[in-house]
Amino acid sequence: MKILLDENLDHRLRKYLNPHQAVTATFQGWGGLKNGKLLDAAERGGFDVLITGDQTLAYEQNLNQRRLAVIALSSVEWRIMKDYLSEILSAVNVAVPGSFQAVNCGIFSRKKPPLSS
Repeated sequence: MKILLDENLDHRLRKYLNPHQAVTATFQGWGGLKNGKLLDAAERGGFDVLITGDQTLAYEQNLNQRRLAVIALSSVEWRIMKDYLSEILSAVNVAVPGSFQAVNCGIFSRKKPPLSS
């Protein structure tokens, strides 16, 4: 499968999506493209899957008639995402055109845990 990583994702994810071919939107020259324009460019570029951190994309776009699948990750932080690589790859392996999958990769929080008394 040919996978496009949205510009909000860490490029290190690419090398963990084998045997699939993955490139970033920035590498493609599509930095700054959002929502429908990015989906259109990805389809014209022959991509099968878009992986993004934009969890609202399915609500903003009608994906039913799309030729690519969209996978939204709950975190775009590499230090969190790297612990969920098998879940991300599993979502890619079952992706079908026009589908949307949310992958729970934990969440990033700037809050420190409360001090125990």
